[in-house]
Amino acid sequence: MLKLELHWQILIAFILAVVFGLLFPEGVTYVEWMGTLFLRALKMVIIPLIISSIVSGVSNIGNAENLGRLGLKTMTYYLVTSTFAILTGLFFVNILQPGVGADLGLSKQVEGLDAARDSFGDTLLNIVPTNIFNSMANMDMLSIIFFSILFGFFITKTQEHHKDTMLNFFDSTFEVMMKITMFIIKFTPIGIFGIIAGVVAEQAGNLGEVLASLGIYSLAVVLGLLFHGFVTLPLILKFFGNVNPYKHFQAMTTPLLTAFSTSSSSATLPLTMTAVEENDGVSNKVTSFTLPLGATVNMDGTALYECVAAMFIAQAYGVELGFFQQVIVVITALLASIGAAGIPMAGLVMISVILTAVGLPLEGLGLILAVDRVLDMMRTATNVWSDSCGAVIIAKSEGEELKI
Repeated sequence: MLKLELHWQILIAFILAVVFGLLFPEGVTYVEWMGTLFLRALKMVIIPLIISSIVSGVSNIGNAENLGRLGLKTMTYYLVTSTFAILTGLFFVNILQPGVGADLGLSKQVEGLDAARDSFGDTLLNIVPTNIFNSMANMDMLSIIFFSILFGFFITKTQEHHKDTMLNFFDSTFEVMMKITMFIIKFTPIGIFGIIAGVVAEQAGNLGEVLASLGIYSLAVVLGLLFHGFVTLPLILKFFGNVNPYKHFQAMTTPLLTAFSTSSSSATLPLTMTAVEENDGVSNKVTSFTLPLGATVNMDGTALYECVAAMFIAQAYGVELGFFQQVIVVITALLASIGAAGIPMAGLVMISVILTAVGLPLEGLGLILAVDRVLDMMRTATNVWSDSCGAVIIAKSEGEELKI
C-alpha cells in the first residue's frame, strides 16, 4: 500500500475538510472534537518543550559572548524582516486604497479591547516574571523565555559536577519532549480535518457578503503577505543565508500547513522545531534559541496585517494619514507585533494599540471582523515561515553545514 508523506496527508485532509464543511455543515459537530483534541495535545507540550530546549540550548552555547552574538543576530533579523513586512503592507494599501467607499454599516463591537489597550505598555516589565509557575500556567511566553535563558546561562557558572547534572537533565528532558511531539505530529492530518471543517462550515453562510464588501482590503493583505513570503524572505535566504529557498520551503511544508490551519504560531512551534532540525539540519543550539523567541516576538505577517488594517480603517472613516502619521503606524505596528501572542486572533486585539496611537476609532475593528479568520490563517503561516528562515540564516552565519 502506498504510504504518503505527512505533508501530502495534511494537504489531502485539508481539501477533504473544505469539501465536508461546505457539503455537510450540520455534520461538522461530529468531527470538530478531533481538531480540539489535536490543539490541546500541541499546547500540552509547548511549555516543557520551550523550557527544556532553551535551557539546553543556552547552557550548551557556552559563554556570554556566544549568547550575546546569537541574540544580537536573532533580534536584528526579526526587526529587519518585520520592518520590511510593514513597509510592504503600507505600499499595497496606499496603492489599492481599499477603505475608500467602504461600508461602515458592518461596524460591530469587539470584546477585549480595554485589556489590549494597556497590554503593550506593560510588555517590557512583564518579561521579568514575579512567579514563574504562574507564567507557565498563563502561557506568558516572554516571561518563560527570559527565565529559561537566565537559567540556562547560569548553569554554565556552577561547579562542574552540578553543571553536568543539570545539562544531562535538561538534554534528556528535551529528548523526551521531542519524542512526545513526534507522536502527536502523527495525528496532524486528523486534527487539521477537524479544525478546517469547523472553520469552513462557520464561514460558508456569509461568504458572498464577505467577498463583496471586503474584497479589496483582503486583496491588499494577501498581496502583501504573498510578496513578503515569496519574494522578500526567499531573497534574504538566498543572499544572506546562501541556501536554496525552494528546498527550505519543501522542508517546512508540514509546519506551514499546520500554521495555516491552526492560526497559532505557538501551537505550531513543536512542528517547526522538528522540521528545521531534521529536514534543514539546523543544530539544536540555534533552533532552541531562535524559534521559541521567534514564535513570541517575530510576527511579520501580523505586523503587515496590522499596518494594512489600520490604514484601511482610516480610509473607511475618511481620515487622511500624513507621512509622519504613517511613520507612527509603522513603528507602532512593529512594537505591537512584538507584543502579540502566538494565538488565533491576537493580531486583531493588538491592532487596537495602533488605532489608539493614531487617534482612530476602535469601533473600526468591526469593519474587518468578517474576513479576519481567513487572513489570520495566512498571516500565521507567514510568521512561521519567517521564523524558520531566520533559524536557517543564523545557523549559516554560525558556520553550520545544512542539508538544503
